[in-house]
Parts: sequence; C-alpha cells; structure tokens
Amino acid sequence: MKFLLDAQLPPRLTRALTRGGHVALHVFECGLLTAADCDIGKYAVKQKAVVITKDADFAAMTAGPAVVWLRLGNVSNDALIAAVMAALPEIVAAVEAGEGLVEVQ
Repeated sequence: MKFLLDAQLPPRLTRALTRGGHVALHVFECGLLTAADCDIGKYAVKQKAVVITKDADFAAMTAGPAVVWLRLGNVSNDALIAAVMAALPEIVAAVEAGEGLVEVQ
C-alpha cells in the first residue's frame, strides 16, 4: 500500500512503513510541507496514496483519498510509530475493503 504522511508526523514513520513492505512518503519529500490540506489530498488521489494524519480536517473531507486519522493525543514519536505499526494490518484491511476513514486511537 502507498502512504502519504502529513506534516505533523515524524519522517521516521515513513521508514517504519517502508520496512513493513509499503511505499511511504512524507509531505516534505513531495514539496508539500506547507501545502493546504486540499492540495495534499489532490496529490494523494493522483498518487493513489492513503493519507496518514493527526489533522481532523482530513477526517472531515467528504471527497478525496482514504485517510488514516491518528487520534493518539500528545504521545512521543516512538509511541506514535509503535501504535501505527501495531494497527497496520487493520489499517490495510479497512482501506482494501473500501473504508474512506480509518481511526487509530
């Protein structure tokens, strides 16, 4: 699966996802670090990527890419990465089943 990580997420998460057998890019790598959410969404749709974000604005979008909304609160980067990797099988299954929004808590 292909993932696009939003600006507030640690770039180390891209490496963890890649080691897990997925394609992952951070918005920084795509020149979208300061882009509006709608532009990030359009890019993700073109790239057939799932957006991973902590931003509720993506969860509220009615059209656009599939979104993984991390609702973990204020946690360390290590804890965030561990939570995403633990939930990854469920995330992949939900997106493959056609879910447009997957929440990780």
